Amino acid sequence: MQGVLTGFAVIGVVIAVGWLIGWRGSLGEHGRDVLTKLAFNVASPALLFTTLARADLSVVFSSRLLVTALSTGATAGVFVAVGVARRWGVGRTTIGALCSSYVNSGNLGIPIAVYVLGDGSLVAPVLLFQLVVVTPLALTVLDLSGEGGKGPLWLRLLTTLRNPIAVGSLAGVVVSASGVRVPSPVMDPLTLIGNMSVPAVLLAFGISLCGSTLPGRGADRHPVLLSVALKSVGQPAVAWALAAGVFGLHGALLLDVVVTSALPAAQNLFTYAARYRTAESLARDSVLLSTILSVPVLVVVAAVLG
Repeated sequence: MQGVLTGFAVIGVVIAVGWLIGWRGSLGEHGRDVLTKLAFNVASPALLFTTLARADLSVVFSSRLLVTALSTGATAGVFVAVGVARRWGVGRTTIGALCSSYVNSGNLGIPIAVYVLGDGSLVAPVLLFQLVVVTPLALTVLDLSGEGGKGPLWLRLLTTLRNPIAVGSLAGVVVSASGVRVPSPVMDPLTLIGNMSVPAVLLAFGISLCGSTLPGRGADRHPVLLSVALKSVGQPAVAWALAAGVFGLHGALLLDVVVTSALPAAQNLFTYAARYRTAESLARDSVLLSTILSVPVLVVVAAVLG
C-alpha cells in the first residue's frame, strides 16, 4: 500500500503547487500555456527519447504487452463507438478514448511498480506501447483531422511527421534498436531537459484547476463519466479477464498486468488536449476523477491478487 500512497502523494503535492501558482497569478495570464508548450515541444520529447533509447525493446514480445494492447484497444474502442454514435467529434472522441485507456505509467506507475510489485521495470511494456504506438497514432489522428492545423492532407501529414512527441519516441526506438550508445555530452543535457516534463505537466494541470467548475459537469459530463468508468473499472477488468482467462497468467504476473491497467489516466493527456485546443475540460476532469478513483481500485487489486 505504501507505493500507492507515495505515488499519489507526490503527484497531489505538485498539482496543489500548480493550483496555488494559478490562484496567486505567479506566472501571469499565459503561465499555463507556456508550461504546456514547454512540455509538449521540448521536455516531453527529450524525456521520451532518453527513456526509449535506454530501454530493452525485447519487452515488446512479452505476454504482458499483449494484455496491455488488447485491454487498451478494447476500452478505447468502446469510447470511440459511443463517440461516433453520439457525434462527439474527432477531437473530443480521440481525447476521450485516450483518457479511457492511456495509463499513468511514468510518474505514478514507476513508484507503484517499485513498492507494490517490487520491480520498477515491470511498467516498461505498457510505457513502450503507449509511447511508440498509442501516442503517435492519436496525435496523427488529431493532426489529420484538422485539430492540429489546416491545409491540404499531404501538408498536414508532413506536419504530423514533425510532431515533437512522435519524433522523440521514434528516435529513441531507432537508437535502442540499433544498439548505438549516445555519448554522455549529448545524453546528459537531454536527460536534464527531459526531467522538466513531469513537473511542467503537473503544474500546468494544477493551474488549470484554479477557478474551474467541479469535475463531471457541463457539456462534457457524459464523455467524462464514460471515460472515467472505462479507465477505473473497465480496463482493469478486461486486463484481468484476458490475463487469467486467455493467457493463463497467475500470481505475480497477473497482479502486474492488472495493477498497471488500473493506473489512472496520465496527466500528459491534458497537455495534448491543450496543445490541440480540443476537449481540455474533458481531459482535465477525466484525469482528476480517474486519479481519485484509482486509489481504492489499486488498494482492492493489491489486496485481492497480492
